[in-house]
Amino acid sequence: MKTDAADAYLLGELFYKEDFEPFKKRGVQLLNIRYLTRQYESLSKMCVQTKLQFQAVLDQVFPAYKGVFGAMYSGVSLRFLSEYPTSYSVLQTNEETLHTKIEELLSTKRGRSEDWINVRVKRWLDAAKQNPFKQTMYSSHLINLKVLINLILQYQEHLAALEQNIEALAEEIEGYDLIQSIPGICHKIAATILSEIGEIDRFDHPKKLVAFAGIDPSVFASGKFTATRNRITKRGSRQDLIRTMFLTTDNSCSSLCI
Repeated sequence: MKTDAADAYLLGELFYKEDFEPFKKRGVQLLNIRYLTRQYESLSKMCVQTKLQFQAVLDQVFPAYKGVFGAMYSGVSLRFLSEYPTSYSVLQTNEETLHTKIEELLSTKRGRSEDWINVRVKRWLDAAKQNPFKQTMYSSHLINLKVLINLILQYQEHLAALEQNIEALAEEIEGYDLIQSIPGICHKIAATILSEIGEIDRFDHPKKLVAFAGIDPSVFASGKFTATRNRITKRGSRQDLIRTMFLTTDNSCSSLCI
C-alpha cells in the first residue's frame, strides 16, 4: 500500500494549520466497566474450555447422563452428578433417597414441583440402566470429573457476580437504557459497547467511530490502480467492539427468525 504522498500531505496540513485537539481523559466509570466486561469475556472463554474438557470425561464415564436435566450445566444438575457420577452409584440408591437429594440441592422450590422432581429421578434411573458403563476402571476419571464440576460451578458464580457489578455500574451511564432499545442488545452487550466506545463526544463524525470500531474498509492503491474489493481493517478498540457488534447482529437475526 503506497500512501507516502497522502501521508506527507496530511502531516504538512496538520503542521501548518495547527488543528490540534485537546487530549480527553477517559472517565473512570467507563474504564471500570471496560475492565469488568473484558474480564467477563476472559472468564467466559475459560469456562467454555472447561466445559469441553468436562464433556470429554463425561463421555467416558456417564454418556447417557445428557438429557436427564433440561440444563446440563445448572447447579442442581452438576452437584447431583458430583454425588452420583456412575451408573452403579445411581442404581444402588433407592428412588426416595434420590428424590430427597434433589430437594436438598435445589436452591429454590420456585417452579420445581414434586412432579418435576419425580420426572428427573425417573430419567436418572433410566439413564443409569441404559448407560454402557456401569462403573469406570479409572478412578482418575472420577477425580477429574469432580474437579471440572467444581471449576464450572466456580466460573458460573464469578460470572454471575461480574454481571451484577457490570449492570450496577452501567445503569449510571447516560444512554445505557437507550442503547438497549436496539433489537439484539441486552444489558451485557450494551455495557460492553458503551465501555469500548467511551465518551461519544470524542468522535465528531460517524466515520471516525466506524474506523475506531475497525469495520471501515481498508485502502489498497499502487500507482494508478485502486482496489475496489478490500477487507475491513479490524483496527481500533482491539477486537472486543467488533466481536460484540457481530454478536449483536447474530442475536438480532435470531430473534427475527423466531
